Amino acid sequence: MTAIPSLAERRAFVLDTNVVMHDPAAIFRFEEHDIYIPMIVLEELDAGKKGLSESARNVRQVSRFLDELMAQATKDQIDRGLELPSGRSGNHGKRPPSGRLFFQTRQLDTGLPDTLPGHGADNSILGYTLALQREIPESRVTLVSKDINLRIKAAILGVHAEDYYSDRTIEDADLLFRGVTELPADFWETHGSEMQSWQEQARTYYRVQGPLVQDWKVNQFVCESGEDGFEAIVRSVVADSATLELTHDYRNARHAVWGITARNREQNLALNLLLDPNIDFVTVLGPAGTGKTLLTLAAGLLQTLETNSFGEILMTRVTIPLGEDIGFLPGTEEEKMEPWMGALMDNLEVLTQGHEGGSWGRAATQDLLRNRIKIRSLNFMRGRTFLNRYLILDEAQNLTPKQMRALVTRAGPGTKLVCLGNIAQIDTPYLTETTSGLTYVVNRFCGWPHAGHITLMRGERSRLADFAAEAL
Repeated sequence: MTAIPSLAERRAFVLDTNVVMHDPAAIFRFEEHDIYIPMIVLEELDAGKKGLSESARNVRQVSRFLDELMAQATKDQIDRGLELPSGRSGNHGKRPPSGRLFFQTRQLDTGLPDTLPGHGADNSILGYTLALQREIPESRVTLVSKDINLRIKAAILGVHAEDYYSDRTIEDADLLFRGVTELPADFWETHGSEMQSWQEQARTYYRVQGPLVQDWKVNQFVCESGEDGFEAIVRSVVADSATLELTHDYRNARHAVWGITARNREQNLALNLLLDPNIDFVTVLGPAGTGKTLLTLAAGLLQTLETNSFGEILMTRVTIPLGEDIGFLPGTEEEKMEPWMGALMDNLEVLTQGHEGGSWGRAATQDLLRNRIKIRSLNFMRGRTFLNRYLILDEAQNLTPKQMRALVTRAGPGTKLVCLGNIAQIDTPYLTETTSGLTYVVNRFCGWPHAGHITLMRGERSRLADFAAEAL
């Protein structure tokens, strides 16, 4: 067990309200260091506890954590600091205590400059942090906040401030698993000496050995350079030996998926994942125009209407407007969600263009398809279990890890969940590329035998859209 550092080695962290509203278990994630909570933070938590929003639920969870810590505490113990169990997962009570939790129990001389106007909550937190710097000069006092402007004000006043990093899934979004790796030019010379190949049910398999194999993940794609090079998916990895399966080629019109053919390598690999019956969870990342929704919907229609692998298609997304909110929408749940599902309607038009019968025939086909596609709101997902469904989650980058977990655990037997998104376009406050729920599931499901991921890189919408994405 690591010894608790001396007081001189410890750090003191002052938590802003938005930190504990974002992550209710934040008070358990500072290891051996001490945490200070200003009284104004408790007031703001009390004001934000009502409602059904994610932040209100988090506030109520924080209050339960604090109540549990203070259940048997006396006034003297509170003044000396409550012992905090350590543990990043929030499973408090399982490890010996390390840091302490302090509350503001008396008025301190803030020493805020007269040039700082106003008497808001941010100023109160800044003043408390300045006072702590004078009270405990032997410790380095740090203000932790997800509010960028508060951190700027703190830096101006000489207060050390940091963002909250413990909710990051990865350190850098550039390190996120892409789902495909390019084989070096000498791969077959270094890994093909003991290669085996065989066929099962018209599928071709290879078994290769070598040092590169140890870094591969199950359901990861490996490819040679060039569009026409070798493409395979990793089916198993044992030590330095891997079993590869050749991918289907959906770039050929004879193998079109509901009239859609892959226009590049990444799209072809995405269709391999979407049509694989052994993969229950698929994540597809990529910027606008790369074909995420179109490919997913085409694969869903094929498996729902032709092969009958699923009973129906369910589609949902986070309802965050691009501009000003237009207010409440009338109608049923599905009618309220329709304005948010423009991408679904646009792609349905593409998928019905090739059908014969003129405009009447296309309209009838579109009505038939929409009868098998249901639109649902994320707000009513709690407690549900989806059986034998093809579930599409669009704009998944706007979900928090907690919301993503709540949705993924709704999947019942026979259900396939496809998450689509672009982590460069996040609209939810305090979420970043490294803390998004989409990044979270890509990282956590990496290597699971029934999950797959692919990042689409090349836009295929139009030459105008491609140029706009580069030039604007």
